[in-house]
Parts: sequence; C-alpha cells; structure tokens
Amino acid sequence: MPSETPGAEPFIAELKRWRDVRGLSQSALAKAVGYTPSYVSKVESGHQKPSAPFAEQADRVLHAGGALRRAFREIESPIRVDPGSLHAADPDPITSDSQSASVIVMHDDAELYYDGHTYRATQRRRLYNASPDPITRYLIRISVDRYPGSPERSNRLYRENPLTWEEINLSARVGSEPVGWRVQHDRDAFKELWLLFENEDGRYPLYPGESTWIEYSYTVSDDKWGTWFQRAVRLPTERLSVRLSFPAELDPAVWGTETTMTAAAFPFRTAIHKAPDEDRQVFSWTTDDPPLHARYRLEWKFRARPNPEETAPVSANTASEKMRSIGVVQAGDPILTGRARPFDLPEEAEDARRVVAELNAAAGRAAGIHNFSKGMGVAAPQIGIDRAAAIARTATGETITLLNPRVIEESTETDEQYEGCWSFFDVRGMVPRPRAITVEHQDIDGQRRITIFEDAVARLVAHEVDHLGGTLYTARMRPGVEPIPVSEYRGTGRSWSYEGGPAGR
Repeated sequence: MPSETPGAEPFIAELKRWRDVRGLSQSALAKAVGYTPSYVSKVESGHQKPSAPFAEQADRVLHAGGALRRAFREIESPIRVDPGSLHAADPDPITSDSQSASVIVMHDDAELYYDGHTYRATQRRRLYNASPDPITRYLIRISVDRYPGSPERSNRLYRENPLTWEEINLSARVGSEPVGWRVQHDRDAFKELWLLFENEDGRYPLYPGESTWIEYSYTVSDDKWGTWFQRAVRLPTERLSVRLSFPAELDPAVWGTETTMTAAAFPFRTAIHKAPDEDRQVFSWTTDDPPLHARYRLEWKFRARPNPEETAPVSANTASEKMRSIGVVQAGDPILTGRARPFDLPEEAEDARRVVAELNAAAGRAAGIHNFSKGMGVAAPQIGIDRAAAIARTATGETITLLNPRVIEESTETDEQYEGCWSFFDVRGMVPRPRAITVEHQDIDGQRRITIFEDAVARLVAHEVDHLGGTLYTARMRPGVEPIPVSEYRGTGRSWSYEGGPAGR
C-alpha cells in the first residue's frame, strides 16, 4: 500500500531497518520512545506523518547515528531521486517503484564458499537499463546475523565484536573494470555502500538499452556468519541462481525455504542439486522468473561438526537445551504466558512477512536437530516475537501459516494423544483435544478466512493457537496427569493414530 505521507518512504524504510537491526518490535520501540504502539504502526504504514520529536527519539533509541533525522528532513524537503541511480541491497534491495520498473536483472547469481573457517560471498548480477537515463552507481548491503532466531544475542555479539572493513576485504567490478565505492552506512552488523561505476582510469555508466555484469565479493569469519544465506527479489528478475560450496569432510546438509509476498512459506519448489567436486560438496539451486518480494533462504548444518552451542556445556545435550541453542524461548519466560499482539492487516503486512520468515527459519533449524514424524509447529512468542503469527507443518510437508488466528468452533468428539513443546522439550504430555476445530484467521492482505482442521492437523494448529493466547499444553491436561520424561516416551518416529473415519462435528 503506498504511503499517504508524501516523501515518507525513506524515513519508513530507515525506521523499519533500524528496528530490525536492534531486534525491537513496534510495541517495544513505542515504549522506549514514549509513544503508543498504534502511533508507531501508523508511521510505518504511511498513515501517520512522523513528528520531529519522534524522529529524534527513535534515532537516539535505535542508535541510528542520525540516519532517521536525515530521512525525516526529506519529508519536509523532499529530494528528487535520480531515476538513473539504482538502489539495491544484499540481501534486501531498496528500490522505488519507478526504479523497479526501469531496471531488469537478467541474471542474479550468488556463490558462497566456505573453507572451514571463513565464508566468501560473491554476487554477480547482469543488469539491463530500461530507463531513459544512465545508471552510474549501485547500492549494496553486506549484512550478517549469527543468531537469526535470537536478535538480542546477535546484537550483543556485534556490539562486542563488530564487523570490520578489514575482514570484509571487499572487491568490486563493473564488466571487466574494477570500480570504487562510497560508504553510506557503517554499522556493527552491516555495511551499506555505493558501488561507483568509475575508477581512476575512467567512468563506465550503463546507458539506456545496454546491459552489463556487476560483481562484488567479500569475506566474513564463521564466528560472525550464521548458517543461512538469503536472497530477496526486489527488482524484476529473469533468473536467480545460488551455489554453496562446503568441505566434504564436514558432511553438509542443505535445505531451502521460500517466503512469498502473501507470507506463505514452503520448501523450495525445485530440488537443491548436490554434486561432489574433488574434496568439496557443491549445492546449487536455480529458479526462473521469481516473483517480486519473494525471499529464498538456504540453511545448512555440518553433521561432522556439532554446533558449539550443542556441545559446550554438558546440559546442552538435553532436548530443551538444544532448542534453546537454536533460539527457542524456554518455559518460564513471561512472553509464553501473555496474549500475543495481533497484526493490523494489511497495514502491518511487511511486519507479518518478516515474522513468518523467521518462523520458517526456526522450523528449518529445528528439523536439523529432531525428526518430527507427526509434523511440527512454532508460534512467534516461542522465538521471542510478541506477535500473533504461527506456522504448522504437517507430516506430509504442507505448511500452514496462521495470522491472527482464533478457534471459533470445536467438535464434540475428542481424543487424547501425547504432545511435545519446543519450549520444554524434555517431556511429553497426554493432551485431550477436539478432533476438529474451525479457525478464523487472516491473509496478509487482511482478508478473513475460516478453515476447518481435523485430527492430526487440528492438534498441531490448536497447539499453536494456544501459544498465541499464552496457554501451554500442560494447562489442557487432565487433573492429576503429569508429563513424562522424553526418555520414557515411546512414540518418537510414529504418527498420531485415529480410530474411525474423519472427525465428527
């Protein structure tokens, strides 16, 4: 939805970016700056013009280094953006609608090479200039997140050990010519800079109707790089390709998740190809004509190298500690017993997409440490996000996305089965549930839907809806019945079983 506040787009983009970097929800930011959550929501949706005091406070609280103050001045005195200058970022390009329509990415190719200690990312893009003006620069963003499921942990890491220009060792070229750059933002966890289509020997603008390859490469040590690599589609793109190259001795396993503009998330539609290359394993994946705003996330684990978080303390061998190590909030945290804040859709659609992407990333990490034969689910409070969003993945691989869900009807027929919860995964509890539930929920565009779920899927969905209301499954157990240690549980690797036909209503 376009902003109703002229010239506010740069401010909104900066506000969302810095809120993400600092790991703050809209409500947390509102509390810190002394405004209401509704005010922050309306500012980010473009329905409320930000005030100068709000911009000042937000810049201070988010430690944005003046970026929000400068963006606010553009609302008062809009600066015309040269349509020939291309804005793009890795992994999330920032483009205006006019620029998106005038630049085509004929091929976006990315390669990530890991030598056992350091990652080197190489980005290649073939650009076609469909605008009437020459393109003379290109904005890139180098962003890292060691613990994507735990923003406070990542923020602490980069505050104490920031990403530096020396370790990045950036190189860039346009066509065959090396080019220079100008720094836009220099932060602890990301760098933003303009690649300039020029060097000391000359200038190399991309004229209307021409195409060229741009390429840039940088390094990051593995103590600052999480085991994931995301590509986002912000410009019309004809082909997207990604390669991951890992040492074969680490026994790597790779999987991928796509998140679309509707916030639906599902495994890659096509398989990731694996091929040996001497002493390495190379994983490659390609898609043609990816939709705008789609995000493709590849994640991996090294089966021959356990994560330090899983092996360092003795207690990390427990199921709950393994879940904690991948960013799952554990029982006792107040966020698990409060009611999650609903989304104001479609105004908060981008927030909803971002939360759903994090939920799917968490599900991918969990799948790497446990076999979920019955299916799985995760709610936003379980990864520290106080919003009414959850996903459930069925035993057959279907992903169900739930935004602002509530159960409006239950069947009279019930059954009782063992359940587990990521937030206290060392035990299993026998929980009675209705065999069918009717759930009202919303699409990303705000449309209300009513869906009937039955049997195993009803159980998965009901468990996650409970989380959003601050209810853990132990509250559903019959009086006198207690959870059992997972060591005594005999249902691992089996699906839930149901007698008779489909659930009655």
